[in-house]
Amino acid sequence: MTVASVAALASTPGSAPASVPPLAARARAIGGSPVRDILAVTARPEVINFAGGLPAPELFDREGVAAAFRQVLEETPGRALQYATTEGEPALRERLAQRMAARGLPTNADDLLVTTGSQQALSLLATALLDPGDTVLVEDPCYLAALQVFGLAGARVVAVPGDADGPDPEALADLVVRERPKLLYTVPTFQNPTGRTLPAERRAALATVAARHGLWIVEDDPYGELRYDGERVPWIAAHPDARDRTVLLGSFSKVMAPGLRLGWLRAPVELRRACAVAKQAADLHTPTVNQLAAARYLADTDLDAHVARVAAVYRERRDAMLTGLREALPEGSAWNRPEGGMFLWVRLPETYDTAALLPRVVQEDVAYVPGAPFYAGEPDRSTLRLCFVTQTPEEIGEGLRRLGRGLRGVA
Repeated sequence: MTVASVAALASTPGSAPASVPPLAARARAIGGSPVRDILAVTARPEVINFAGGLPAPELFDREGVAAAFRQVLEETPGRALQYATTEGEPALRERLAQRMAARGLPTNADDLLVTTGSQQALSLLATALLDPGDTVLVEDPCYLAALQVFGLAGARVVAVPGDADGPDPEALADLVVRERPKLLYTVPTFQNPTGRTLPAERRAALATVAARHGLWIVEDDPYGELRYDGERVPWIAAHPDARDRTVLLGSFSKVMAPGLRLGWLRAPVELRRACAVAKQAADLHTPTVNQLAAARYLADTDLDAHVARVAAVYRERRDAMLTGLREALPEGSAWNRPEGGMFLWVRLPETYDTAALLPRVVQEDVAYVPGAPFYAGEPDRSTLRLCFVTQTPEEIGEGLRRLGRGLRGVA
């Protein structure tokens, strides 16, 4: 066929344009985040929003962060605005390694890969570890965005039965034998959505199962520094049985500022290198200026002191929510008292469906996140998540009064 005949065919009168090829099956199968959908609906300023997972913006160290950026741009503008290595700026990785070592996990800069938020770290791990059809084990309920990542990777996601202390080690061992999964994903400290913390004994038991049966553990720790009560529990990654099979994820989003989009992963060398290759394909590297500013901030500012100030405010807000829940919620409700983090987990009487109730509650200008989307298996539809860090104690009290009005009279 000649060029002319092809052109004539393309311009034939009455010919309908062909449809474009469809989206990938994984894109068609995975929906958006219900949390972000709720945030869009409840963006009105009069809404007291317990649905978000956002740190309180008035507590950001704006002056300290701004000073770090100014110094970096004044002193090394060429470097700050240039491409950088995929693994991350050495100065930042060195300071992160020092913080980890000071908390009981010997780490050097070469153990770390800087990521564009710890959410990217999850995506890189899914790319490096998972083939379509592979099985991933998760907590029940589980961090919602992790379920999205594993779903987009084409993984089969299976929930591990558990209790108030987290996944049951015996149930985990049975599932590993039966399902042959690639990894277990867990947020062991101040979990999203439940706020619970796995005790040291439970962490050790999970590490032992992973060592005995052959399993990666992905330990996500975005909230661990936000402790209000009790003693710090060592990372799973620090357990002798887990050191060669645990990936530890961290983030500045909850302790410095989420807009910096700075996270990191600590992993054994082969897996870390595979994640670096995946990152090269994703975004080449995390923004250089953000990394250098964070490194300067850590050099010039006492981050621990800043976190302590934030934690003191968040503790007061948590206590305000705990104080008001009994009056706001219907009789027969139950909730936890987290030792830190950002979330409370509530279970209403079993006749309540929190997703169905949400529109009615939003009419009272208050919002929460229904619990059902956080479950990989059969959901408990009577559950909901409340974030307590973004509002003042007075706003929390008013929000709980509105929540009570919205729930009142539901059978």
